Amino acid sequence: QVQLVESGGGLVQAGGSLRLSCAASGRILSINAMSWYRQAPGKQRELVAAITSAGSTNYADSVKGRFTISRDSDKNTVSLQMNSLKPEDTAVYSCNAAGRYYSRGFKEMDFDSWGQGTQVTISS
Repeated sequence: QVQLVESGGGLVQAGGSLRLSCAASGRILSINAMSWYRQAPGKQRELVAAITSAGSTNYADSVKGRFTISRDSDKNTVSLQMNSLKPEDTAVYSCNAAGRYYSRGFKEMDFDSWGQGTQVTISS
């Protein structure tokens, strides 16, 4: 299996910045897309940003121009730089990665893994 561990959440005032990081570990062969999602209380989980192995990015309209997603393919990490934060950005942020890995029997298999989530709280 492939595990994802996030870090970097916290409490900041509106207008501030935070940087989230997510590291994937395991017998990883390749990672296709890496993404950040968020879920606010009482709302559905939504895609915040995604980045492909080729470096193409996609952002939710609500974060365009404020958030930047990046990845280090050598280290199997993805980061989300969040600037000009707003109270409506408050949510649990989770990273997701999908790709191929070696199972215990060294058989190539697909994976689609999630991190445990990190709380981001923006005060007004």
